[in-house]
Amino acid sequence: MASNSFDYSYFEGKITPSQDAKISIQTHAFQYGTAVFGGIRGYYNEAKKNLYVFRLADHCKRLVNSTKIMQLQFNKSAEELLSIVLELLKQNEAKQNVYLRPIIYTSSLQLSPRFHDVPADIAIYVLKLDDYLDTQNGLKTIVSSWQRFSDQQIPTLSKVSGGYVNSALAKSEAVQNGMDEAIFLDGRGFVSEGSAENIFLVKDSVIYTPSINSSILEGITRKSIIQIARDLGHTVVERDIVRSELYTADELFFSGTGVQVAWISEVDRRKIGTGTIGSVTKQIQSKFFETVRGNVEKYMDWLTPVY
Repeated sequence: MASNSFDYSYFEGKITPSQDAKISIQTHAFQYGTAVFGGIRGYYNEAKKNLYVFRLADHCKRLVNSTKIMQLQFNKSAEELLSIVLELLKQNEAKQNVYLRPIIYTSSLQLSPRFHDVPADIAIYVLKLDDYLDTQNGLKTIVSSWQRFSDQQIPTLSKVSGGYVNSALAKSEAVQNGMDEAIFLDGRGFVSEGSAENIFLVKDSVIYTPSINSSILEGITRKSIIQIARDLGHTVVERDIVRSELYTADELFFSGTGVQVAWISEVDRRKIGTGTIGSVTKQIQSKFFETVRGNVEKYMDWLTPVY
């Protein structure tokens, strides 16, 4: 178990001690990456003495949709998954910021890479987690030499486990070159996303972000950021973005369940804007963190209380 793991996980149809939640080395998904997964965050509000799970229903729905895209033989509904997550958090008596990882995987012990006619199961574990990447200091990034895969290769609207080899290659390349994160281009040469994050660009007070045509994962946090930005009075445009636009942006930031909202200070050793967090990014980041902790009444329907 990881040092930040909670005591209980969901495995083989029940909540069980995390140390007992283990798969065989012959498991189909372990051999072929034939699984889909989600990343879900919960934020503890000390003043309200409650843990709020951010957009839980949306995450469960996307996970079930991912099984349909990939032909995984899975028979639970999004509503059933939501109930399992809440019960698991209660069983762990979670009263701090958490990260949940549900994985729906081909669980049989057999050869041959395929999705059809292979039984599937779900496992869920919970971690104690605050920041995944630094949200306060600017991130240094590079445009990766690795291309983001297209929807014609691996469905980009599904978080497919095997597809994250692509992300791992880009992330390692960035870190081994002294950077924090990578930025993918798609097969056409347009900006796509980070290794595990969506990207936003601010130029002349307008916010731009790649559309689904750019092989992005249509992030749930991304969707939330677009809504928050528009509610704050900003114009948000989804369109193709060329690489050189990154260098001349006034502001750049990532969004995602793991990264939350993190600003970018550098791309390919070029300083972005003034090299400090921009006013638009700072405003959106502040509103996002207020929202996920249950302090913005307007967005309370995005939150599922655990207690």
